[in-house]
Amino acid sequence: ETPAYFEGGQNPLTRSSPKRGFHSLAAKDVQIVNTGMLARFGEGAKVDIAALVARGLVRRLGGPVKLLGNGDAPRGIRLEVHGASESAKRKVEEAGGSVEIVA
Repeated sequence: ETPAYFEGGQNPLTRSSPKRGFHSLAAKDVQIVNTGMLARFGEGAKVDIAALVARGLVRRLGGPVKLLGNGDAPRGIRLEVHGASESAKRKVEEAGGSVEIVA
């Protein structure tokens, strides 16, 4: 009697399927910037995605950029990013700056 998992001599499905893990095709590669990294711009600077790329804080213009609240924000900085955490918004606004979310 043949076992239930026998597939008739062909390569079994469990052996032919890839075993490198799952990678979602819908996942977005979000680039992260912490508030402590913004000290390179100084006080009162206007920072957008192009300025972040020019300073080497993010790699490319194409993907979304999210601001996280690790570190202290410089005073009066104005940011334009695709997303920001609540703690990052709070730190920037407490330092007299503003965060604008762009599409």
